[in-house]
Amino acid sequence: MNETLKPVGTAAHHSRENYTVGSLEDELRINPLCKQLLREFHQYLLQELQLDPLEAGSQAAGADYFLLDFMIDSQRANIFDGSELYLKKFAANWYINSNLEPNIDELQMMLKGTANFYRYCAVLQLVQAKTAEQIAAASRDIAYYRQRIESFLDITGDGYLAWNQECPLK
Repeated sequence: MNETLKPVGTAAHHSRENYTVGSLEDELRINPLCKQLLREFHQYLLQELQLDPLEAGSQAAGADYFLLDFMIDSQRANIFDGSELYLKKFAANWYINSNLEPNIDELQMMLKGTANFYRYCAVLQLVQAKTAEQIAAASRDIAYYRQRIESFLDITGDGYLAWNQECPLK
């Protein structure tokens, strides 16, 4: 693995300021920037991490879902402010609530992709290495996320409030 990538510098899709979300117009402006960054990330998965194309595509799609649907659309947060707390809210609550049939296999690929995305951002010096490490550690808590999915599917009566309180979105 050759992780000697250099930040592009003035590239618009590598600028923290360009990912500030405050309105629908911001979301529309950010979308193509994020897509460009994700295309580069996909190439990183293929070339630097040498993942097979199916795995690389699945991980890039998982990171896309986390970044665009959760961070930007749901949380209205800058993608470079990603953290283990955001990842936990995504995996242990938002993903489960947002999908008709949440399942651990699908979620696990999203978690791998998101962890590798922040690893890529750390290599480019867009986030701190410590942040990427914390996100990666949170992404490996598969037993917890499996338990959250199972307990969600087993909710009866007014049990949702207690389930949600364990890992609230806000």
